[in-house]
Amino acid sequence: MKLAFITGITGQDGSYLSELLLNKDYKVFGIVRRTSLLYSHTRIEHIRHKLTLRYGDMTDTTGLSNFIHNIIQTHPEFEVFEIYNLAAQSHVAISFEIPEYTNDVDGAGVLRILEVIRTLPTSIKNKIRFYQAGTSEMFGAVKETPQNERTPFNPVSPYAVAKVYAHYITRMYREGYGLYAVNGILFNHESSRRVENFVTMKIVSGIKNILNGTQEYIELGNIDSKRDWGHAKDYVYGMWLMLQQPHQEQQPPEDFVLASGKTQTIRTFVEKAFAFKGIRIEWSGEGVDEIGKDAVTGLTRVKINPKYFRPCEVEFLLGDATKAREKLKWTFEYDTLDKLIEEMFITPPHPPHP
Repeated sequence: MKLAFITGITGQDGSYLSELLLNKDYKVFGIVRRTSLLYSHTRIEHIRHKLTLRYGDMTDTTGLSNFIHNIIQTHPEFEVFEIYNLAAQSHVAISFEIPEYTNDVDGAGVLRILEVIRTLPTSIKNKIRFYQAGTSEMFGAVKETPQNERTPFNPVSPYAVAKVYAHYITRMYREGYGLYAVNGILFNHESSRRVENFVTMKIVSGIKNILNGTQEYIELGNIDSKRDWGHAKDYVYGMWLMLQQPHQEQQPPEDFVLASGKTQTIRTFVEKAFAFKGIRIEWSGEGVDEIGKDAVTGLTRVKINPKYFRPCEVEFLLGDATKAREKLKWTFEYDTLDKLIEEMFITPPHPPHP
């Protein structure tokens, strides 16, 4: 019997990971914050009957411990128990507004789970594998390009700082206590299941609203920052591969970067997204006065709003996933930004119910 516990199970990555693990015959468990409804999660509603969900929160040590112990006690014959920590306050801009909460969930929350694992009996602990969801935002004001597993971190947001702590505490528990604990350093990955307060889906949804007449233009911040974009479905497959590494004293598990190896500006994403709907954008003006107009109608479709600028900006991210491709044999299906944008437009955000 293969068990999996996913924090953040109702999010974009959690939903794709749940589908992947169910297809591989795992019994899948997850926690849901009490601010949400236990039986109303549209991203996983189509597989809800196959999942075991319970209310929980990354700030609640007792709740996390009770759930993990309950899974083990009710499934004592398990072969492997994989724990994927995908839960986070994951919005970079919002982390500047609620830095303490971001740190408690994204940083200290990881320590809470690791401590639960560490204190388990050795016979059980040796069958548990832990995945920590890192982020390219940890590279921040990058010190070298491209960024790989050896690139120094230089975080410039509360979100990224908390994730750096989570990365190092995970590595410390692996090296200090012999846990199977790995970090995935994932670059931007999107899908039709992305929520609208992230810039890619904000752009896609904005274009849809413009076309149906409910919105005039999209407001954005720094459109010249560069990102390395992939598809969430490809990246959760990489997460799973990381927990399939050999576990020997002489060969401890390793951390991996997942990235497409291509970088594009947000401006380019805007242009490609409008182009998918047959609209060519022309730019005029400079700085906060720059606008993007429909080249045919002359109507303004993009404006710059200073309120979307971050106090500290991450200007350039480009990942090098050579290690993951060579050691994990990781491959990705969505190999172009155009393919990702097409999927975000044409695929429903919530899978149909069976």
